Amino acid sequence: MENKDYQVSEEEAARYRERGYNEDMLPKTREKRNMGTKNYFTLWMGSVHNIPNYTAVGGFLFLGLSPINVMLALILSAFVVALFMTMNGRAGSKYGIPFAIHLRSVYGDVGAKLPGFLRGCVAAIAWFGLQNYTGSLALLVLIGKIWPEFLTLGGSADFFGISIPGLIAFTLFWLINMLIGLGGGNILNKFTAILSPLIYLVFGGMAVWAIQAAGGIGEILAFDTSGAAQSVNPIFAYFMIINSVLAVWAAPGASVSDFTQNAKSTRDQTIGQMASLLVAYIIFAFSSAAILIGGSIHYGIQEWNVLNIVERWDSFPAVVIAMTVFLLTTISTNATGNIIPAAYQLSALFPTKVNYKKGVIIASLISFMIMPWKLMENADSIFIFLNSIGAVLGPVAGVMIAHYFFIGKQTICLDDLYIDRKKDNTKNSYRGLNRQAYTATILALLISFSGQFIPVLQAVSNVSWLVGFSCAFIIYVGLKKLGSEDNSEEAVN
Repeated sequence: MENKDYQVSEEEAARYRERGYNEDMLPKTREKRNMGTKNYFTLWMGSVHNIPNYTAVGGFLFLGLSPINVMLALILSAFVVALFMTMNGRAGSKYGIPFAIHLRSVYGDVGAKLPGFLRGCVAAIAWFGLQNYTGSLALLVLIGKIWPEFLTLGGSADFFGISIPGLIAFTLFWLINMLIGLGGGNILNKFTAILSPLIYLVFGGMAVWAIQAAGGIGEILAFDTSGAAQSVNPIFAYFMIINSVLAVWAAPGASVSDFTQNAKSTRDQTIGQMASLLVAYIIFAFSSAAILIGGSIHYGIQEWNVLNIVERWDSFPAVVIAMTVFLLTTISTNATGNIIPAAYQLSALFPTKVNYKKGVIIASLISFMIMPWKLMENADSIFIFLNSIGAVLGPVAGVMIAHYFFIGKQTICLDDLYIDRKKDNTKNSYRGLNRQAYTATILALLISFSGQFIPVLQAVSNVSWLVGFSCAFIIYVGLKKLGSEDNSEEAVN
């Protein structure tokens, strides 16, 4: 099949470089597009099989759906996420542009700063630190099982609220994540290629153990949680699960162009990501439900924390292997969803001062200095923060997709997008602020948050991403079609 993507020449890249854009912001030439279908197939595997996602499935089992319906809802969610990721990644794969530049094509060069900062800096850096801390807790348990005396180092001394062993474990895990981030896409490709088969082996083996421990697959599928279930309409429960899965992917989905810019073709990223997410979630849907329910049946308690189930195992090697893979999946999630987008966005905000590697170092240091273990002392504030960022990114994604497919007709003028400040840009459509995009984003944001303040609309909070995305999409297209006087295709200075 002929590759119809726009191929940026070296001469074009050099011209944009002369305009003050650093290497990380330039569109990728053919020689730098090194990710094929296989790379995208392995890219997101580790981001699916992680501790928070397994914990979320435990919550889904309390919505009143049967185990088989929870599995089907997860697989349906995977299809929706895959569609979202591939569609929003098309601008990156067609033109070789990163998220920061993709965002400018929608919101304008001035307007892109706020949504870019929220996704690439606030959300990514804070969540990078929190993921590091969560992973370090698992690492601390793992080290403690291998070297019990390690847990007593420093006695009762602590460092701003964290024990000395905890600080050592956090620093080690933080350093590993930073090094993976510094390696960028090339290291990440190799890392995920090694991790993917381990995921199949380990989680497949855990599912087999759970089925045997429960007394067969029939016992798992017939497991009844109705006694503890919430009173939720089954159809609405499906939407709640889809929304929750989409919320997990809200940040990487918004900035997916940071990865699709390296695609050899749009076809490669489309097939690779669709297959990756569908295969990963089919395995995850079955293994997560089987492990959680099988473990609960085996140990006689309803246990929805997968780490607690693993810690109960009698086999020390099995515990070490499973915990190690969980740590690796956390690293994969942190790289793809947090540190790489943060580095690119810092580079976009300060193009003449910060390149990608400097961005990784700056973001990593900030994530350490905010002392994420202190944030974890108040779980409510963390979840409010994360839910707020997710609610913001739903409308942003809605506007991005609406603009690229329905307003821009999948066409971007790179010569205008990489603005030449020495010229008169009053008629440059990418200059300034896209007011209609901001209007749609803000209105959709208010609607998606309405359930938290208006009791009768409380159900909106359970599907806030879907509501925010849909409202932003409809409002933005409507504003453009109605021909607002503040047409964003006109220059705003």
